[in-house]
Parts: sequence; C-alpha cells; structure tokens
Amino acid sequence: MQEAPLPVEADAVDFTALQNFAALRGQLRVSFTPRCNIACWFCHNEGDVPPPRTKLDRTLQPRTRTLDAAGYLALIGALMDAGLKRVYFTGGEPLTSPMARPILEGMPEQAPDASYTLITNGTRIRTHQSWLSRTRLDKVKVSLHYFSDESLRAIAGTRISIAAVLDGIEAAREIFQQVELNTLLQKENAHEVPRILDFALERRLPVQFIELVGTDFNESRASSAVSADAIVTHLRTLTSEEHVEVAGVGQGRRVFRVDGVEIDVIHRDLGRHHVGQCGTCPLRPQCVEGFWALRVDHNGGVQPCLLRDDLRLNVAGLLSDPERLVAAVAGHITSFTEGTL
Repeated sequence: MQEAPLPVEADAVDFTALQNFAALRGQLRVSFTPRCNIACWFCHNEGDVPPPRTKLDRTLQPRTRTLDAAGYLALIGALMDAGLKRVYFTGGEPLTSPMARPILEGMPEQAPDASYTLITNGTRIRTHQSWLSRTRLDKVKVSLHYFSDESLRAIAGTRISIAAVLDGIEAAREIFQQVELNTLLQKENAHEVPRILDFALERRLPVQFIELVGTDFNESRASSAVSADAIVTHLRTLTSEEHVEVAGVGQGRRVFRVDGVEIDVIHRDLGRHHVGQCGTCPLRPQCVEGFWALRVDHNGGVQPCLLRDDLRLNVAGLLSDPERLVAAVAGHITSFTEGTL
C-alpha cells in the first residue's frame, strides 16, 4: 500500500479545508485496536482488516500497532487544538485494548463545545465500569444490532449471550448521563427492530437506525441489507415530530422525537454531502457516508474515507512535532477536497 507523502514546509499549507471540516462538526474517530471479542459480518473495522476476515483466514491480519498511549494522546491533542471537537473512540472493540484505560483516563478536560464518545458493543462495560466512571467521557454509544442469542450468533458469530450486551447497557446507564444505541438494519435482525425500538423508548435512550454501508468486506452478504423504509413508516405511526437534517458533512438523517426521545434514521434516500475526492470516486455509488470523519488508527494512520485505503496518511513520525503533524493532516485534507490525492 502506498501512502501519501508528508509535506516538508508547514508554513506553506492551506488550513482552510481542515478548518471547514471542524466548523461543520466533522468527527475525529480514534481506533484503539482492530481486535474484537465478536465478529459481526458487516464490520469494516474503520478501514482495517475486520475480525470476520481474520477468523476465516489467519493470514489476513490487521496492521501492527505502533502507537502507545502517549502517542495517541499527542495525536488527539494536536488535532483537537487544530479545531476538531467531536472525538469518538472505537475499535474493533475499544475495551479489549490495553490502550483504552490510559488514553481515556488521560484525555484533557474538554472545551465547552467539545465532546468524547465511546463506541462499544457493550460486552466489556461492566468489567471496566469502575475506571470508566472516572473518565471525562460525555457519552457511550452501544451497538445493539441484535436482541436475542440467536440473532447475536447469526450476526456476530459468537456464543456471548445477549444478556451480556443488555447488562452492559445498564452498566453504562449507571455511570453516564448520555447513553445511546445504534442498530444496523439487516435481514438478520429485521424481525427484532420493533423490540429494539421499544427497549430504547422504555429506557429513554436515543437510538439510531442505519442502512448498510457497502464495502468489499461485506459484499458477499450484501443481500442482507434492508431499506430503512419500514422503520420510518413505523415511527410515523408513533409521532408526528419529524424533520430532516442534511447540514454539515456526510450523512443526511431523518430525525423523529417519540415522547421526547430522539430516534435517528440514516436513510439513503436523503442523499449525502460529498466533497472533493468523492466527486470522482469509483466507489461513490456504494457509499452512504461521504466525508464526515477523520479516522485515526493504531498504526498512526489518518484517513478521510473508510472505503479508500489508498487515501491513508501515516503521521507516526510526526508525533513529537504537533505543528508539522497538523500541517500534514491539513495538507492531506486540502488535497482530498481538491481531488488531487
């Protein structure tokens, strides 16, 4: 894989594209590890080799970790200082990583308009509840793509019980004010979507229903993707409070409020805000995301798109020089938006 070259002169870089991305509330998604204790068939693993592929073929391994906790904190801190405010911690399963605790405990106090969110499958929250309660996390977002042992096994290839996931959600509610759910719509869970919605509403948990993002990682089961039309129709029987949000970067979403609880639907019909490189991207017809996040991986890579590994920039060699690090990322994003990468 060929990665983009680093700029030599920081003062020659145009920061406008990075500043615009930050102003539009673009996400900084930080992956602690590509490893996971389950193996959901649709996993894109933030652009790395996902667990299902490694499970089937041990020769297919994700990138080697080169960042330690100090490296992560330096990288995150530099990009937040440059204006990125919405930080999401992901994996794999982030709570399987030894990096999770030192990084989450080491994150600085947020600016008033900044936030830290942990995205997890929920199975490890109870185990780590004591130290998680001492972090500056604003929100925990639990992936709930199943609602029975049978669907959990069919989707995630695991014998872990759904009880562990549901208990993790309760453990998160005990220590955080903001807990949200997200559910990928698919044939394997279509019969359980109404129950997942009821579960969320009973506990007053916001939930997001998401249409499948097609990638080469999940193309063999692309027929499992289902439209969001059914859940949209159902939500319209529960509430008349509905609006569409297409501002900012990336995903358009349909937003409902049911008894004061926000329910989002990432609906392909709404279109997406694409920029620069996306305009000529050969994968654009498959993509429902667009450019809405900068992804940081455990190997020191930064990339604006999970479908385009060729757009990945490695900044591991710049961690000791925040000014050049930010300049490298800013130059990369400028090239992306201008379609010149």
